[in-house]
Amino acid sequence: MTQKELKEKAGKLGIKPKIWMKKEVIIHSIQRAEGNSPCFGTAKDYCDQFRCCFRDDCLPK
Repeated sequence: MTQKELKEKAGKLGIKPKIWMKKEVIIHSIQRAEGNSPCFGTAKDYCDQFRCCFRDDCLPK
């Protein structure tokens, strides 16, 4: 997802990203708003957040 797409998704969830926010910070905010753990980028081999829209991007390939 591009930075613009992330900001649009965040906006739809009522999150107002700041200019200084890095991609991971915006994603963590979205994860919290959607009821998931704010864990993007921390998975090693497994993720139990099956409803998270970032799950496939987060897991190592």
